[in-house]
Amino acid sequence: MTAQEVERGRFVRQPNRFTERITADGSSGYPVEPGRYRLFVSYACPWAHRSLIVRRLLGLEDALPVAVVDPIRDERGWRFPDRDPVTGAVFLSELYLASDPSFEGRYTVPCIWDTVTERLVTNDFPTITTMLETEFTALHRPGAPDLYPEALRPEIDELNDLVYDTVNNGVYKAGFATAQDAYEDAFDALFATFDRLEERLAGSRYLFGDRITEADVRLYPTLARFDAVYYSHFKCNLRRLVDHPNLWAYARDLYSNPAFGGTTDFDHIKRHYYVTQRNINPSGVVPKGPLVDWTAPHGREAVTGA
Repeated sequence: MTAQEVERGRFVRQPNRFTERITADGSSGYPVEPGRYRLFVSYACPWAHRSLIVRRLLGLEDALPVAVVDPIRDERGWRFPDRDPVTGAVFLSELYLASDPSFEGRYTVPCIWDTVTERLVTNDFPTITTMLETEFTALHRPGAPDLYPEALRPEIDELNDLVYDTVNNGVYKAGFATAQDAYEDAFDALFATFDRLEERLAGSRYLFGDRITEADVRLYPTLARFDAVYYSHFKCNLRRLVDHPNLWAYARDLYSNPAFGGTTDFDHIKRHYYVTQRNINPSGVVPKGPLVDWTAPHGREAVTGA
């Protein structure tokens, strides 16, 4: 965060330190090999949630083992509930510092560890999912969906850029703002995009017609956390997700897919945000609500159109 941005009270996310790629042809120095890499995630983290959804949609569970950190994070960073059996690490920070002893930023998930070179390959969350979709194709399950179809990539990327700026990261820009104008700018942009998405989903089951794509994967984790966390904890309280008929039905439709619902852990989500972020919630008390039925019929099968 620059001095000007601190002064203006605007939240700026730190850049990702590790940005190597795992490639099908091995040209990056990190070839796709089943079981070679280890994915570190938190069920609480929306960026990590994306990678869990894609891993399951594509059937990569055996090819890409996963390790889950504890939802409560302190000044030492993410901690494993038990010592990680592969790397021996107790804290994720150990793997960051083993890869770069000079690293001084936050230790983030998701990230991928190479068991051969014993270093982190990437913590670049925007590209981890597309890498799994385009480079790991030889390891995809039979009949796996094409989540990032080449013909749609420019349109998917354009929508993803908007959703990242105003929704995925937008809730953080509202929640961590320390100036009124910075908060209101983020707040207004968030709900303007929600209105656009609500209209878009009136005539389309998913964001790009009747097929799930990378765009749905990126939007869903924010929707899953919205009423439980962002609405109150991050002061994004103009409307709840359940107050948007199309977005709410769409979110339940995705939740009914095991790749989405089966990787959504509301207990981890709530405990992480309300206990870890004491600057926003000093008491650390975790609210019991909201009472929301994610399994209610969604009726989205009847929505057609591109």
